[in-house]
Amino acid sequence: MSSTGGETSKMNSFVKKVKMGKRVEKMMKDKSGTTTGQEIADDDPNKTPEPYTCTGIFEADFTEFCRRNHLKDNEIPAVVIRPKPPGIQPPPDAKSKDSKDSKDASKDPTPDESPDTGSQEDPPPKTYVTKEKYAYFRPVIQVEMENDEKPITVTEIYIRGWKIDLLMVGIFKQCWPTIEKLSVVNLWNVNLSEAVIKEFASFLPQCPNLKTLAIDGTICVEESWALLIGEESLLTSLSLRNNGITDKGAAMIGKALSTVKTCNKNLISLNLSGNKISDIGATSIAQGLRMNRALLSLSLANNNVSNEGAKRLAEVLSRFPLTHEEVVERRKLLSEKGSPDRGLVKSPPPSRRGDNRPGSVRSSSHMDKTDKKRDKSSKKKQDGKKGEKEKEDTRSIRSSAEGCKSEKDHGKSNKIPMDGKKDKDDATKGGSKKDDKWKKASIVADTMTKTKGKKTSSKDKRLPESDSPEMVEAINPLLEQVENMDNQLWIPGNRCMINLNLSRNNITEIGMKSLLLAVQYQITLLNLTPSPALKGILRMSLNGNAVKKTDETFMKLQEVLLTRDPYYKPPEKGEDNQSLAG
Repeated sequence: MSSTGGETSKMNSFVKKVKMGKRVEKMMKDKSGTTTGQEIADDDPNKTPEPYTCTGIFEADFTEFCRRNHLKDNEIPAVVIRPKPPGIQPPPDAKSKDSKDSKDASKDPTPDESPDTGSQEDPPPKTYVTKEKYAYFRPVIQVEMENDEKPITVTEIYIRGWKIDLLMVGIFKQCWPTIEKLSVVNLWNVNLSEAVIKEFASFLPQCPNLKTLAIDGTICVEESWALLIGEESLLTSLSLRNNGITDKGAAMIGKALSTVKTCNKNLISLNLSGNKISDIGATSIAQGLRMNRALLSLSLANNNVSNEGAKRLAEVLSRFPLTHEEVVERRKLLSEKGSPDRGLVKSPPPSRRGDNRPGSVRSSSHMDKTDKKRDKSSKKKQDGKKGEKEKEDTRSIRSSAEGCKSEKDHGKSNKIPMDGKKDKDDATKGGSKKDDKWKKASIVADTMTKTKGKKTSSKDKRLPESDSPEMVEAINPLLEQVENMDNQLWIPGNRCMINLNLSRNNITEIGMKSLLLAVQYQITLLNLTPSPALKGILRMSLNGNAVKKTDETFMKLQEVLLTRDPYYKPPEKGEDNQSLAG
């Protein structure tokens, strides 16, 4: 009986295990069914994804937005750190070597006579990186960081040799503004269209620290590069080298630099080398430099500029006459702001003017009448003073007869006329103070319009706060001093530009003469002003033009520019003597 009981208990335990196994299988099936359903629901293209907030990490944000735009993993460009050349190791210090050798000698008095030479050799430098087959041709975004261990510190972005379409620029529009330290974007051979350039121009001002943009080796049929330097642009440096820009694109760039009413106030450096700009395009750019006082460096190297373009650029650098539209705009500005020269000249009161004569013209009869009126008024004043003195004497006699109260009354009677005089004097003094303040403000405004960059004195600092913005405000070139010659208004040219590159063009001796005259004119203006803020051209590159290096004009221009170069160091007398002696 015991054996049969043991067998039944084994059978029951076996049945229970089988039932438990079936239950586990059912649970696993249910779980697998739910997971596959969730995966199907996640892969559903009709489902709207949840909104994504950028983290500021370019690689993570870029890949996420690419996936949300239905790009496959093998189609997403990789974000890699830009390769750098191997750094030069500093030479070892001799003192440290001696100290190390002495320490080693003290530790081991019997060093090995035959050290292992292979261990002392440095490994060969890695000047190249090997990649897999066709990996070199895949789209890659290279970045530079302040700290390679912190991906949030991206400062520069480089894209080479692949087309940027509207989909990709839309992804950049969402990523780049969130990168706080992004300051440089460099694109080469990216085949941009006009729509893509418009998108770039729309969101680049939203990048807080992006100041340098280079788009080189990229041809745009519409040549709409001027959109990148509009009024809202915050770029300080723009490079458009080897983009096939013709006179059409140069005309739009010239208008973007400045017109009579608009001006780009942020762009400092513009590089247009290696394009197809002729004299017509150079004239358009020179037209844009008439009212622009922000651009410091311009490069038109390796173009088709000849003598006519050089003459127009030299005219802008020296002085030029105002057009009719510019004269009208100048009059509007003077009427809105008020001419400082008019503020210094006071017009006479209307009572002294004739009926139909201006204030500066007076007839002899009018002068006689005014003299007679002045005599009558002076006589009346003298009679009134005599009457006041007699009244004061009678009052003092009466007060002395009254007794003790006489001294007080007498004191009061003496104080009354004195108080009246003080009030009049205070009133006149107060009026003179207001006039002095107005004169000071007008004089300071006049001096600020005539001289730029002068330090304000202690008297100027005491002026009210309402006058300070006028002193700091940048002056429009139309409000500068004007010379009237041949019924035309001439103003000084652009003296803000300090670097001009015209190398490898077609400029001959005629163009060199006009450039020499422009530089000489700037030097004369520089010598006339005691402490000028605008130095004018300091460096001009003219090599590779259609003129011999032995030409007198070219050599003279090079000599003048050599002394103006900020890196020029005149040779010392001792060095000259040594060279002659040697």
